[in-house]
Amino acid sequence: MSKITDIVTALARPVAEACGCEIWDVEYVKESGGWYLRIYLDKAGGVSIEDCEAVSRALDPVLDDADPIPGSYIFEVSSAGAERELKRPSDFERFFGKTIEVRHYQPIEGAKSHVGKLIGYDNGAVIIEIDKKTARYDKAQVAQVRLRTTI
Repeated sequence: MSKITDIVTALARPVAEACGCEIWDVEYVKESGGWYLRIYLDKAGGVSIEDCEAVSRALDPVLDDADPIPGSYIFEVSSAGAERELKRPSDFERFFGKTIEVRHYQPIEGAKSHVGKLIGYDNGAVIIEIDKKTARYDKAQVAQVRLRTTI
């Protein structure tokens, strides 16, 4: 059986596309004692509150009919945001040359995060340029990678 996020992504993709958006990510997480299903959208030119509302209204009955999640949950639809998390190889390819922040599990060179220009992605390793020097962080060192709009 597929993960809930895979099932929801498959259900949500055509709905989002019909509303002029694309699915950036789907999360199903437990927070504060409750379960949350979050759909993150992307769209050329940016995602508006109206886009989020349209996808939410169109997707709600689809999720009710398919019933992919046992029990109750809170359903949220939002923009992926300007400082979105990069997870998949395609995310890194899309934002090659952009400024990112790499957060680490443990400090590296005295810091838990580093900001630089994305210059490579190799099988989970993130390669950035910081002050004209190249830094490579292996997958096991990387807790999270986000786009940065400011340095």
